[in-house]
This record gives sequence, C-alpha cells and structure tokens, in this order.
Amino acid sequence: MKIVDIRTHKLEVPLAHPLRISLGIVTHAISCLVEVVTDEGIIGYGEGSPGPLITGENLAGTVATVAALREKLIGQDPRDIEAVNAIASRTVAYAMTAKAAVDIACHDILGKSTGLPLYKIMGGMSGEIETDMTVGIDEPEKMAALAKKHVEDGFDTIKTKVGTSFSDDIARVKAIREAVGDAVKIRLDANQAWHAKEAVNLIERLADYDIELVEQPVQRYDFDGLKYVTSHSPVPIMADEACWDSKDALRLVSEHAVDYINIKLMKCGGLYEARKIVQIAEAGGVECMLGCMAEESGIAINAAAALGAGMKNITRADLDASFSLSELPFEGGFTVKDTRHLVLSSEPGLGIKGLKPWVMA
Repeated sequence: MKIVDIRTHKLEVPLAHPLRISLGIVTHAISCLVEVVTDEGIIGYGEGSPGPLITGENLAGTVATVAALREKLIGQDPRDIEAVNAIASRTVAYAMTAKAAVDIACHDILGKSTGLPLYKIMGGMSGEIETDMTVGIDEPEKMAALAKKHVEDGFDTIKTKVGTSFSDDIARVKAIREAVGDAVKIRLDANQAWHAKEAVNLIERLADYDIELVEQPVQRYDFDGLKYVTSHSPVPIMADEACWDSKDALRLVSEHAVDYINIKLMKCGGLYEARKIVQIAEAGGVECMLGCMAEESGIAINAAAALGAGMKNITRADLDASFSLSELPFEGGFTVKDTRHLVLSSEPGLGIKGLKPWVMA
C-alpha cells in the first residue's frame, strides 16, 4: 500500500459559545482537515487544529506544512507509522499540528487496512471514554449557571478556567461549587497564569472548595516553579503546556515535578508520540488525561478518544470541544452516550466514512 495523495480542506466555523481563558479568547473551530489517499482506495482522515494561544501556529502555516509533508510522503506505506513519523521529523522540526493531522490519518488507514477499530489497535482496554465539560472565564454568576446546566445535562465533572485575579478566581470557584453541589468534581485550569509562590497561596485557599486538580499553574518553561507548586500544593497538579513530547514527560516524571500529565495530540504531533508519553508516565506512576484544543472540530477528538479508551493509564479526559459545534464536519465516527461518554465506532479505523459536502465545497 502506498500514499498517492494528501488532500487538505480548511475549516473555520464559529463556536456556539466563545471560550475565554487566561491567555485570550477562542471564537472559532479552526482546522486543516486531511485526507491521506492510498493506491488501494483506502482514505485516512486526520485533523490539524492550530491553537495560536497555545501552540503559536495558524491555519495557513498548518496547510503549508501538510503540503511539504505530502511531497516527502508520496509513495510511502502509511501503515509504517515509525517511518512516517521519522520522515515528518526530518521534513519539519516542529509544526506539531500538521504532523498530528497526517499521523492521525495514517493510524486511521492502519485500522481500516486491518479491519480493526482504532481503539483496539491503541490497546483495547475499553470502547468508550468519559469526558468533563469546560466552563470559560466569565462573571462568577454566569459561570455558575453554565456549570449547573452542564451538570443537569449529565456531566459530573466540570473543568473551569481561572487565572485573572485572586479575588475573581476565588469568587468563580466558590460560585460554581455552590451551584453544582458536593458530588460534582471540579478541575481548575490556569493556563500558565500564576507565579509559583502565588499559585501555592491561591491553591491553598481554593482547596476549601474540594478541587480535584489544578492544571498548568505556571509558565510552561518554569520547570522549577512547577516542581515547587507540586511539592507544596494541597491539591494535585497537572502539567499541560509544560509537556509537549515524550522528552518533556520523561523529565517531569523522573523529577517528580507533577502528579498528572495532560496530553494533547496537537501539542505532541499525533498518536505515535502520545503513546510514548503515556508509557513513560505509566512507568513513573503518573496518570494521564487526554485534552483537546478548543479549535478542534471532532476528527482529532475521535482519535484521542480511541487512544484514551485503549490505554489504561489514561484515566481522565477533557475532550469536549466538539460539543461547541452545531454540526460535525464528517460522517460516522464516535457517538455520545449519556451526554458525557464518547463511544468509539466498531467500524475499522476511526469509523469515519467521509467528509460532509459543505466541507468539500
């Protein structure tokens, strides 16, 4: 089997509700949807969603990078995942969203060519995964009302964004806890907003509201600060922006710098690298969560859900971005059960049958 073409489609659609985080506001799902075409007629689907606030990439650059990868990958067997990733790494140094798009599509082909759903190829622990629901930064009463609605809809874990000021963050978390009750888990995500000592000070006060974990409290490059927060915090700490690839994971785990690691396919370049992160973390006794970019449209979430369902060391998921879209851009793939469970298709690969006509137009 050989790759004969790699086609790209630009997607930019508004979110039902803009998402504000400490770094800025996300208003649209922005993606480069990819079709990897083979000489045997099998097409693999992938997605690269550049998140300027996190990865620093944009859609034009992602499309251009996929075009550069296309020139190097024509004639390559897409099932040779190690070779595909090696070629991609030699072609471009970083550009992880473009690499993720191609990597996901090749894994889709691997599943389709073997007749197996991707979650079985990823390990087969389960055929579904439960996600939380995210509440963006807003006035405390608005965040509390939205969190309560999500719980009424069926979610039992709320992830809320924080990171503007001590008083505002405390008011937000307090309002959400009072609105959702004691049985609902609350996760916090500061998106690098704090310095280490102020993070510990604030987390000590937020701990009164029974917080499950705090994600990325300090700047991504402040490894010592992250380690300090983890060792002094009464609440478990999760790395997100501090962990881009397996090398970051190895350092975080070996130096006991965090309690959990959040993996995003758009940060690490796809499923190939994500699996290495999971295995390194598991060897060090650190559980993982799968996250997503707010800009994703669903194909990458489908791939991440397959990974999360397949591997036992992935114990949490924040795969809610597609809930902000009125329509997914593809046919087939995962379904949603009981609001918060993403159920993987039993069809081969991702179970995606094709892109919708409005995407192809």
